This record gives sequence, structure tokens and C-alpha cells, in this order.
Amino acid sequence: MAVGPTRHLARLNTRSVGARLAREAANAVCQVNSVIVLRGQASLQQMTKFFCLLLLLCLSPLAQAFDLQQLSDQLAKPVVVRGDFIQEKHLRALPQPLISKGRFVLAKEYGLLWLLNTPLKQDYRISPAGISRRDPANGWQLLPGKSAGAEQNRLFLAVLQGDSSGLQRDFDLQLKGDASAWQLTLTPRSMLLQQVFKQINIDGGQLVQRIELLETQGDSTLLKMIDSQSVPALSDAERKDLAD
Repeated sequence: MAVGPTRHLARLNTRSVGARLAREAANAVCQVNSVIVLRGQASLQQMTKFFCLLLLLCLSPLAQAFDLQQLSDQLAKPVVVRGDFIQEKHLRALPQPLISKGRFVLAKEYGLLWLLNTPLKQDYRISPAGISRRDPANGWQLLPGKSAGAEQNRLFLAVLQGDSSGLQRDFDLQLKGDASAWQLTLTPRSMLLQQVFKQINIDGGQLVQRIELLETQGDSTLLKMIDSQSVPALSDAERKDLAD
């Protein structure tokens, strides 16, 4: 079974800035009309400068748009993120999705704990060293690193940690929205990934909220991150699980 994972940060509200600038631009147009109608004496040079200023006011929200670097910084800021998840695996051969539920712990310095509760209890750890599964008798056991599930989970870790530079090596990225509500679309570049994924859609705000993987064969996986919270530190048990 494949598993998957993924404040107060002061930023410009692009929409409010855009609205304010639009009002200023409208007022500026009214001033131009007044100059033309009432005085009729504005020189060509003055008018040219005025309209250049007006153009800058209209274009300035574009320069302040929410970009990939800002998204990476936003997602990489929390030290620890905890929450619940629901994973829906939609298979063409089944009328209803396969549903898994559990909780996750994402630690900036260590990696990800992915703790399944239903339909079975199974713990996974995803880190730069690879993917491990907890064995009741022998502790954490490293899994083979070339499976499709392993690649999927590495992708989840990169997404949740805000590693856009890592994602850009394998995907074309398109970002829409702002810091409070954004959508990131990943389109595979390499032939290998194109054989597995058609497209990956990621939605979020301060944290990742939803990940959808659309596979080339028609199957899909929908991952919902529920009640995610940023906390300052790991518990002793979490630190032990991630550091062992």
C-alpha cells in the first residue's frame, strides 16, 4: 500500500493593495479629465509623465504577486506541523475509493512521521535517508528505495517542506493565488514521471491542505490534511521516532 504525507507571517495582501491602487488610478483619471476640460493647458510632457505614473500604479500589483520563493519560505517556516489526514485512493476497477486515515508529524530538521490508524495500524517514517516502516519486533526497517510508493512519499515530503527547488528538477510548476489561498500545479518533465503521473494539484494557505495525484492510467489519490497546526517543538516520543 502506498502512503503519502503534506505564523504569523506578515505579507502584503495583494488584493487589498490592488484595490487601493485601482482607486488611486481612477482618481488620477478624473484629475486628468478635469485638467483637460477646465484648463486645457496641460503640456504634452506633463501628460506623458502623468500617464507613465498611472501605468506604474496599475502594474505594481503584478510585481508584488505571490511567487514560488514566497511559497517555499512560507511552508518551510514552521519547525513542527501536526495534524490528521484522510487519504482516498480512487481505482478504476473499484466503484468506491479505498480510504485510509491517520495522523502525521512533519519536523523541519528530521522528516515526516506518517501514522496510519485505519484500515490498519502501521507507522512510516520518511526522511532524506529513505522510507522506513516500524516493525513491532525489530523497530524501524528501511524499505526499498525504488518503488512507486517510495517516490510518491518523497514527493509528499518535498511538498510539505516547501522544497520548490527540488520539485522544479522534476516538474513544471504553476502557482496561482496568494499566501492565504493558493494552488500549485505540477506537470512532470521526465519521461519516467510522465509514465506515472499526469498532473499533481496542491492547495493550501499557511500550510498544505490538499494534495491530488492524477495518474496516467486513470487512477488517482486525494490526500486531505485536516486540523494542521504549527507547534514549536517535537514531543520526546516524536523526537525519538524521527532520530532513531
